[in-house]
Amino acid sequence: MDLKDKTIVITGAGSGIGRALALVLATKQPRHVICADLDKQNAHDTASVINGIAYGVDVGCDAEVGQMIDTIEREIAPIDVFCSNAGILRIGGLETSLDDWQKSWDINVMAHVSAARHLVPRMRARGGGYFLNVASAAGLLNQIGAASYGVSKHAAVGFSEWLAITHGDQGIGVSVVCPQAVQTPMTRGLENSAASVDGMITAEDVATLCVEAIEKEEFLVLPHPNVKAYMQAKTANYGRWITGMQRLRDKFGMPQAD
Repeated sequence: MDLKDKTIVITGAGSGIGRALALVLATKQPRHVICADLDKQNAHDTASVINGIAYGVDVGCDAEVGQMIDTIEREIAPIDVFCSNAGILRIGGLETSLDDWQKSWDINVMAHVSAARHLVPRMRARGGGYFLNVASAAGLLNQIGAASYGVSKHAAVGFSEWLAITHGDQGIGVSVVCPQAVQTPMTRGLENSAASVDGMITAEDVATLCVEAIEKEEFLVLPHPNVKAYMQAKTANYGRWITGMQRLRDKFGMPQAD
């Protein structure tokens, strides 16, 4: 996909990978970059750097996502690329509150679903479009110490697969990004945890790979190359992989459920 003159929406654009995506995408001479975030001031801060457009939205609310898409398509331009990046991390296992489980589901999974529900019919009608869904290596492997994150990111990968299978030959491109630890506000304080066992990379590195994936129309984006080998080891011998993950859990002092 040629990103020149395209209208691009990025959620979670106020910081982290979303902000980095906005900065990299802006170098591709797009027509518009809409920087969306729950914190509209943060969205404005990013937009002001690239002469973009700020939009405040709670992506965990389907009605707000739909309203944002309607407004952009009506008042700005048809959306060519939707970067569904916003996400949350809740640390905890069985003690995680049901409210946090629901928030993780709404933001880490249903935000992708909402964007597709409201955009796929429009994109198909005009000949195509593109979705970049930011998931996590936790969606391919799992996340020690964060049950709701690992489960919801698995679902995000699954939905991205479904979207590509169902609409990928109808002009709808899909990329799903599955990094391990990235230097963002979300991972602050986790530098010495199981999440960063292979080190942390910068949000700028992830964003660059994301944009390259969109341009090449590649489905799976693995900013940490080791993840591919971990996936292969997992499918080759599930029992051995689980034992290895238990050892990793113990190495980082993660408590076992009572």
